[in-house]
Amino acid sequence: MRKEDFLETALNKRREQHAFRQLRLPGGKIDFCSNDYLGLARSERVQEEALTISRQLAQVHGSGGSRLLAGNYELVEEAERVLASFHETPAGLIYNSGYDANLGLFSAVPQKGDTIIYDQLIHASIRDGVRLSAAQSFSFIHNSVEDLQKKILAVDGRVFVAVESVYSMDGDMALLAEITALCDKLGAFLIVDEAHATGVIGPKGEGLMQALGLSCFARVHTFGKAVGCHGAIVLGSVALRDFLINFSRSFIYTTALPPHAVAVILAAYDIFPDMHLERAHLSSLIAQFRKGVPGAASETPIQVVMAPGNEQARQLAHNLQQEGLDVRAILHPTVPRGQERLRVVLHSFNTAADVERLITAINI
Repeated sequence: MRKEDFLETALNKRREQHAFRQLRLPGGKIDFCSNDYLGLARSERVQEEALTISRQLAQVHGSGGSRLLAGNYELVEEAERVLASFHETPAGLIYNSGYDANLGLFSAVPQKGDTIIYDQLIHASIRDGVRLSAAQSFSFIHNSVEDLQKKILAVDGRVFVAVESVYSMDGDMALLAEITALCDKLGAFLIVDEAHATGVIGPKGEGLMQALGLSCFARVHTFGKAVGCHGAIVLGSVALRDFLINFSRSFIYTTALPPHAVAVILAAYDIFPDMHLERAHLSSLIAQFRKGVPGAASETPIQVVMAPGNEQARQLAHNLQQEGLDVRAILHPTVPRGQERLRVVLHSFNTAADVERLITAINI
């Protein structure tokens, strides 16, 4: 028996389940797949502004170390102040990715004796952070304020509640007004992941919590979606920022983002708040898709076409790929068995003609 046979055994099982994952290049197809909702990942203006900022810095290609050692610099601290001000919070701490932010936040803050109660559809990065935490954890029925209340009342000690403002697989929005009111009433610490709301939800793309005039213990805004770059920021109190600097392992033990990456973040934040026309166009495409595809219900750029079974979902995605439409299947085990689907993502750079072509191909 070869030493790596156990790897092939696991891979063959995935193949039998029609769940084998492979990397694929877009190949010039119309983008209905990426999270680049506003097109900022391909924006020349963002590139130009970032280069202007970068030219004012010392010519270095990397940060040189972790933030606590050689990797801290003035621009990243300025970015944290700018973003905290934009998002109307006292302080923020930048992480290298949304995954790192959620891992570092949830693994560090809840303590032994605490409880984390999370929406059952919460993102994998939060689940992984919860697993690393010393706190106990339970899920609650998706978007059920009644079930959340039941779970909070069933435990003692500090309670942390974790939700996403926009859920990445279904595109629906959390009932944040009701959830915030419940957490305030029962003294729970609410943490909201705004990854898929940043740049898209609210008059300036500020996210759902801020657009609703709500506040919470912590918010996570990531930059790899509508902001069009990379990284994330955890927003909250000054005490939370200081705590994460001292105890969050995914912040402490990693090399900091290079200055140019932070320059891109600042450039994007300078641009997307004023992209009112792009957000309006995106809203019109969402309405067009919902009208044209039976069962489409999301009010966000993330749309779902259910295709139960890995084989069926893969075949439907393949058919759309053959039509020049870059749509990807979401398979079990990423989603529960029987909830396999196409995850369609609409963008401000898509045209009405692009969307009509997609609708026609789906409805064949």
